[in-house]
Amino acid sequence: MSRIGKQPIPIPNGVDIQVDGNTVRVKGPKGELTHQLPEEIKLERENGTLYVKRKNDERFARSQHGLQRTLIANMVKGVSEGFEKTLEIVGVGYRAQMEGSTLVLQVGYSHPVRVEPFPGITLAVEQDPQTRATLIKVRGTDKQLVGQQAANIRAVRPPDPYKGKGLRYQGETLRLKPGKQQAGKGKK
Repeated sequence: MSRIGKQPIPIPNGVDIQVDGNTVRVKGPKGELTHQLPEEIKLERENGTLYVKRKNDERFARSQHGLQRTLIANMVKGVSEGFEKTLEIVGVGYRAQMEGSTLVLQVGYSHPVRVEPFPGITLAVEQDPQTRATLIKVRGTDKQLVGQQAANIRAVRPPDPYKGKGLRYQGETLRLKPGKQQAGKGKK
């Protein structure tokens, strides 16, 4: 039995879950998400909690049990609380600003880079009051879309392996490479 698949999914107030065959529709204050379950997985509701069960013990059903439970739990969390990823800009002269819903990045290229958000994703540019770094906030209800949008933004200018300049996730630690050794230094 899957350890993750056995765990119940609590349904918070204001979240409505409808199961129609293999289609799961989750509605909440932040939005609505749908998901298609495999044939081998079924949902059972008891006293405000949701349980993910499998119809048989075949290999595919066992492999999907924990995954489907996690996907549905993420949907419930997304429509009730939402997901957020934060990126920070490191580098002299690197800037970000919003033009409507479009993110405009100036990160060392000869032209500004425009990033359009996916449907259901909101982007915001903020200033960190302590470090005075520019932060890019990616928010949405779908965890996968939030992560993909943040990865696409980071891919515009990934952190440089020598100086660390570029776009990185907040709290991401980088292992910087040492630069070239100068001739005659370090030898005795």
